[in-house]
Formats: sequence, structure tokens, C-alpha cells
Amino acid sequence: MRQSKFFMPTSKEAPSDAVAESHKLMLRGGYVRQVTAGVYSYLPLGFRVLNKVQHIMKEEMAKINVPEMAMPDLLPASLWEESGRWQKYGLEMFRLKDRHGRLSLLGPTHEETFTEIVAKNLKSYKQMPIALYQIQTKFRDENRPRFGLLRTREFIMLDAYSFAATKEQLDQQFDDEKKAFEAIFHRCGVKVTPVIADSGTMGGKNSTEFQAPAAIGEDTIATNETGTYSANLEMAASVDTFKPVKEDPQPLNLVATPDQETIAELANFLNVENTRIVKSVLYIVNEKERVLVLIRGDKQVNEVKLTHLLDADSVRVATDEELKQITTISKGSIGPVNADWADQIVADETVKNLSNVIVGANKIGYQFENTNINRDYKVDIFGDIRVANEGEPDPIDHLPLQFTTSIEVGHIFKLGTYYTEKMGANFLDQNGKAQPVIMGSYGIGVTRVLSAVIEQHLTKHGIAWPQEIAPFALHIVQMKMKDEAQTQLAEKLEQEYGKKYDVLYDDRNERAGVKFADADLVGAPIRVTIGKKANEEIVEVKRPVDEKATEMTISELADFVEKELG
Repeated sequence: MRQSKFFMPTSKEAPSDAVAESHKLMLRGGYVRQVTAGVYSYLPLGFRVLNKVQHIMKEEMAKINVPEMAMPDLLPASLWEESGRWQKYGLEMFRLKDRHGRLSLLGPTHEETFTEIVAKNLKSYKQMPIALYQIQTKFRDENRPRFGLLRTREFIMLDAYSFAATKEQLDQQFDDEKKAFEAIFHRCGVKVTPVIADSGTMGGKNSTEFQAPAAIGEDTIATNETGTYSANLEMAASVDTFKPVKEDPQPLNLVATPDQETIAELANFLNVENTRIVKSVLYIVNEKERVLVLIRGDKQVNEVKLTHLLDADSVRVATDEELKQITTISKGSIGPVNADWADQIVADETVKNLSNVIVGANKIGYQFENTNINRDYKVDIFGDIRVANEGEPDPIDHLPLQFTTSIEVGHIFKLGTYYTEKMGANFLDQNGKAQPVIMGSYGIGVTRVLSAVIEQHLTKHGIAWPQEIAPFALHIVQMKMKDEAQTQLAEKLEQEYGKKYDVLYDDRNERAGVKFADADLVGAPIRVTIGKKANEEIVEVKRPVDEKATEMTISELADFVEKELG
């Protein structure tokens, strides 16, 4: 490919609103251009990388015998109403109404559509296990698109779906997909950590995320140094090292605490440690149930864990107005004693063995001292609903948790019968009895992979693309276009290496500084500069990670290319 004919609008500086290094590089290098907030065009350089990533994905999916197909972008609302996600998905869904008043949506994911196909076409256990996948554009009405391709309103995904007659078949499919995903990330040059994750609006109880450590990542993962434990912070667990002293119950005592609204203020006012205080927070669950949540004063509520513990669709902290509808209390004075207005009382495990603790008295400006579970109030459910903190022991080997920012590039789910039961996707088992199909769902953010690769492979001046997804494997840069010896050597190398590799030949009549700056942005694994020693068939060879170029003869170059590129 001749660079003079290759559309690659580069620039010295990135727009001021570009924050992520990957976003800056993609704009400066002419990989993408923004059309509107969260929507991008992929220019030739970026499109080449995208195609190579997708080629790897298709090869790895073929290895586990999963065929590719295509679903529509425009989906009927009726399917999502059937699964219950039409309302549950919330504001991030693009909803449409046609001229006849029929409701549709632009697909953010395709569980319902694949389930419908299965419901109509898979009728016997003999037809399973089976899996299907597509690589397709998805849509999400992001409130704040940002970080380039990391959080967009239109993005490309590989999404696969498996269908099984037994849990054992699902387990095998899940393992196969996990290995395929790991192979994809390895070939793309993305370092990932599989972590325990929240299934969110996807449904199901068991899921694993693939997180790519990166400075700009929106997620935080908790791991230990040996790698035996890894989880998204939303789901991370830790061992509580605080050892409460068992005390004899003391008489309940009402104490005035005027204007003390926070745990820190209360602890200071009463001259106690915050572990002596139990914080009470009223949550509205599924928009109807009042659940009072108790947690030790030195901990914070993890709402994702709370959602899982209650098997809820939604949880949120009650508003001031909702508190006023119950009684004249404030957030700082709410508590579990005589809390008849609470449908349930749920407590973190850290509360279970505490004695004579301080709680809100359900009276503005007052707290109860010396409260004890069972004597003064009952707890309906205990569970781990706290946020894990860095440095706390992990639950496996009791090693300190280490926090890392990361980018979610993939997510795999054991959905079970979450969709198939709702949508009537049944099959006849060996006994002729109808059973719901057991599903799995597996997704990779194709465009997110690009960002993750760049974030992990940045150089001082550009990027060092991993070989398999580099837009070009070899970049030939000719210094003086009017030098006949340079031209002859450049064209010779272009023809020779172009038979086996993707070669970009910079034949532009530009200054050396411009050519080198653009070459840094292209990030080819090997750059060959043809300069003043062309008559001797000596070139300068540089990899993106090298500080300096190395002179080589043409025969030495051949050996080097074979060694580096294969």
C-alpha cells in the first residue's frame, strides 16, 4: 500500500477534550473520527485493525465449532416485554416508534432474539448442545459518552449464545468459550484478568469478566499477588479482621446527639470508635419494599451485593421525601429499634457479633446506646453487603487485596433458564418431558479491545501494535523521493515483502520529521528507513519499542523480518 494514496489524516495534537491516551492516539493517527457524541467513523487505518481483530475472533470461534450468523439491529419491543427487560433496561435503551405506532428498539444485546430462534427451532435434547455467534453493531444511549471508544453510543461486539439440555453441557460450553476468549485476547496482545463479576441486567447468577488493566480504566478489580483471587470491586469479598469483644448486654439508653448526622461526627461527639456504631440506611427495593440495611460504622454498603442478596431487580437509597412519609426522622437518626415501617431488616455480617452498639433512635437528634440484636430488634437476613477495601485479606488465601483500574473487554454469563422460561423455549428431554433450554451468553467489546490494546502498548511517541492486529506489519519509509537509488530499493523491498506481509510504503514527498512522526502513529512492528546508504543496500531498522534504529544489510533485514514476523 502506497502511503501517498492511503487516507490517514494525522495531527500533532489531539483535541483538548480527549482524555484517554488511546483516544488521543486514535484521533492523532487518523484511526477514527467522531461523527457525534459517542459515535465514530473508522478510517482506513482503524478499519484495518478492526478487521484483523474480527478475523482472529472468527478463527477462534471456528475452533470450538460455533458458527457465525447475523441478527437485525432493529428489534421489536414485544420480545423484550416478554423477557421483562423492556422496563428493566432503563434509559440506556434506544426506543423507537414507527409510523404505525409500533414500538421497537436498537439492540444493545441480543439474548431475546436468539432465544426466540431457539424456541421456534430446537425441540429435542438431541439437537443440543449448540452455540451461535455474531459480530455486530450495538447501541446504548449513554448519558455521558467518553474516553473515545471505551464508552460510546454505538459500538461493535462479538456476542455468542449457547443452548444446552443439561447443566453439564452448559459448564462445558462456558469453559470452551472462556478458553476461546482467552486465546482471542492473547492473539490481540491484550493482557486480561478473568474476575468474578455482576451479571447486572443480563440476568443469571454466574458470570466472569475479562478485565484489561489500564490507567484510564473505568472499573476497579481486586486481586491478590498470587492470582488465586480476582473480582470486580462490585463483587469483591474480604475477610473482616476486626474482632469484637463480647460484652454482657447493658440497659438501652436514649442519648441526645444534636446536629450529628455522620458516623464521624457521632463517633467524635460520643467519644467512641466508629466500630461501636451501626449505620442504618433505608433502601427502596423494586420500587415498593422498604428494607432497612445495617452495617458497621467503619464500612460502606455495596449496593450490587445487596441486590444479589435480596434477588432484587433494583435497589436505591430512600429520598428525604420518602423518609418523611414514614415518620419525622432524618438519615442520621434512622435505626432498627421499633422500625415497624420496615418490610425487612438486612444486616452485614460485620454486625452479627457486636454488643452494646449505638444506632439511630428514629427521633431527630437522638441515638440509642447499648442496643443488641434479638433483644432490641430482629434481623431478617445477614450477608456480605459491604465494600471490600484495599489491603484487607482476600477470602481464599487471606493475602492483601490489591486494587487495579481496568477496562472491561469481555463478559461471559451462565444465564441458566432466565430467558427461556419467560419466553417458552422448551425442549423434550429423554423422557419426553418438556424442559426449559439452559443458556449461556458470551460477549467481547470489539471496539473496546482496540482501546485496551493501545492503552497497554503505548510508546513515547505512539504505539507498538501487536503483530497480529497491526494495520501494517512492515513500514518502509523513504527519505528522499527524488533519489533514484532509494526509490529502487524501496520498491524492491515493497515487492519482496508485500508477497507475505502487509506493507505500507511511505512514498510521500514530506520532511523526515513528518514521516517519522506519522510512522510512530502507525506503529508497525518493523520500520525500515531507506536513506543515504541505499546505494550500498543498507537500511535502518527500528521497532516501535526501540530507542534507536539499527543499520542492516538487505540480507540481515531478511533474517530479522523472518525472526520477528515469521
